[in-house]
Amino acid sequence: MALVSLNNTITFAISVSDRHASAKWYEEKLGFEPLYHADEVGWSEMKTMTEGVTLGLGEQGEPNPGNSVPVFGVDDMDTARSALEGAGVKFDGDTMVVEGMVKTATFFDPDNNALMLAEDLTS
Repeated sequence: MALVSLNNTITFAISVSDRHASAKWYEEKLGFEPLYHADEVGWSEMKTMTEGVTLGLGEQGEPNPGNSVPVFGVDDMDTARSALEGAGVKFDGDTMVVEGMVKTATFFDPDNNALMLAEDLTS
């Protein structure tokens, strides 16, 4: 039995130099639909053609191409994180909270690949 109960969402987060230009590219080339631009935190999300799967665009001055971080949705960040930490899973610092938007926590698999948990705070 799994330690964490994931919900039916996943976001693939990639780093880009211009979120708005990238969003336009994904919309025109792949038919993804812009969901929102959170300019205050440098983040945009696109709806893909797959139910429950979104593409997150994280704006960085010097993006790191090829570095994609799967972001798994959870209903309760504190419970999920505690379960993983209790099983010896290494996290990258504290849980980040953007009030009224999201809680996120980055953790690592045995090969040090970055993965992330996210709890939607918008509802």
